[in-house]
Amino acid sequence: MPKHNISMLMMSMAFLLERSFGFLVHDVARLLGKRFDRRIRSLGLTRAQFRVLFHVARNEGMNQACLADLLEIEPITLTRLIDRMEAAGWIERRHDPADRRAKILFLTARTWPILEEGWGISKEVREESLNGLSEQERTTLMALLERVHANLSRTE
Repeated sequence: MPKHNISMLMMSMAFLLERSFGFLVHDVARLLGKRFDRRIRSLGLTRAQFRVLFHVARNEGMNQACLADLLEIEPITLTRLIDRMEAAGWIERRHDPADRRAKILFLTARTWPILEEGWGISKEVREESLNGLSEQERTTLMALLERVHANLSRTE
């Protein structure tokens, strides 16, 4: 295949990729994450740490293994993250009365106000991302994404 045909093919594939559903969803998620990460740093947190705090807040008393499954990360990765968060005073580990080898997780009192501020940042980023969309467009977008999510969840 001549060199100019290869470059035309590559440009066509790049255009199709940019217009593909999967690429667009992934890129939107990436950009949202970057924006949130930049903003959450003002609280002294990373996005990963905020996700941990969010899930512990919703499920206080869960053990680390369950949290690792929920976050879809390796238990050793979560352990290192929680070690740092415990040292910073965000999370408290307690012995699990049902399993003496396991630790259960709780937020410290100082974490709750920070979590609320993080929620505010999350809302601001969401509003920035949906800027210019009418209420009806927002509702339609969410309904369509929920249907896509349901389609993909059925096969998992």
